[in-house]
Amino acid sequence: MKQPVLLVIDMLNDFFQSGLLAERRGALVHSINELVAFFRIRHWPIVWVRQEFAPDLSDAFLAMRDHGKAITIAGTTGCQILPELDYQAKDTEVVKKRYSAFFGTNLEDLLTALRPDQLVLAGTNTHACVRTSAIDAYQRDYRVIIAADCVASYDEDHHQISLRYLKQVVQVLNNAQLFELAQVL
Repeated sequence: MKQPVLLVIDMLNDFFQSGLLAERRGALVHSINELVAFFRIRHWPIVWVRQEFAPDLSDAFLAMRDHGKAITIAGTTGCQILPELDYQAKDTEVVKKRYSAFFGTNLEDLLTALRPDQLVLAGTNTHACVRTSAIDAYQRDYRVIIAADCVASYDEDHHQISLRYLKQVVQVLNNAQLFELAQVL
């Protein structure tokens, strides 16, 4: 890895209120902060991607509007990045309205300017936002690595199925493997 970019996707307060993600919060935060520190030391770009919708859900996806599911609403703490993550004001942030970090955002233009040789993805939910972002990146001819220690879902079965599926087109590496790969290249 000569110039990778780290995308940290949807590590938001609303997603960690209960269930499996709440149980895994500490370990996931620790692993992501470890990866973020590794990128910072090398001065590699970090992009925090977060979902945010209008209070009236006018910009939310169809299922949210149909069911009146208000989550990650603008102006609430729910759409903010977990406070224990090493997010810094100088970091780049992309706000998205759909699962993919590419859909309707400036991410593609940002990556064109950064010219990464690889994208490393971390965050939640593996089966939705991480997966669609990984596939969209792959479809744009980026080499993609899923940071296995740094992704999770509220549904373990879908998390595992998604990682198995993604291994067909991207690399899935734990932090130790990522750090070793960076030293070799």
